[in-house]
Amino acid sequence: MTSVLLSLSALVAASAMTAPVAGAAPQADRPAAVPSGWEAVDGAELARIAGEAESLRAPSATGEGLTTSAEEPELLAMQSVRNGRFTATELNYAAPNTGVLRARSAAYGGAWEGFAFEWDATTETYALKSLANNLYVAVEKNFTGSAQNELRARSTSAGGWERFVVYYNEDLGHWALQSTLNGLFVTMENSYTGSLQYVLRARSADITGAWEEFVLHDISA
Repeated sequence: MTSVLLSLSALVAASAMTAPVAGAAPQADRPAAVPSGWEAVDGAELARIAGEAESLRAPSATGEGLTTSAEEPELLAMQSVRNGRFTATELNYAAPNTGVLRARSAAYGGAWEGFAFEWDATTETYALKSLANNLYVAVEKNFTGSAQNELRARSTSAGGWERFVVYYNEDLGHWALQSTLNGLFVTMENSYTGSLQYVLRARSADITGAWEEFVLHDISA
């Protein structure tokens, strides 16, 4: 997947030097902050790409395990590129941080690190449901301080707070998530300390590097 993305200033400069070329306009549905090389992924593409990745199984898993199909949600584990750790749902945290997502597990161990990615063709977005508590991941836009825009598995249904656009970089093999609530990319807060260390927050205006990048692992097998 290769694309050319011109910033507004670059587009103005180019138009001043040469006549427009048919078909050369930037994609209308592509946010200006998304760097070249990153493409939004739909449900079919996610199923295909994730299916090509090496599957993970929890150490305690027995029997045939979880299964999925193209029509069902993709069951995935999210590993932060920044610290190499898997994202877990913190069920035991006290309110208001119950269910917060943190990239803190050294390995995929089971439901705590598992998520169902549910594709909605109407909005062309994903909802993420934690396998630990069967609740949807929301962006806490109204939280303040270091917890503002943190991701928490706390919703029984998926609305604007729980919708994400998923991007894939084929050259890197990495993924990025953009909240539709505030238009910002999900970042792993590696520099935080205390109980929110490694928390996931939708707070980056663009994809700057490993902080916003994840590896998705198929856990359906």
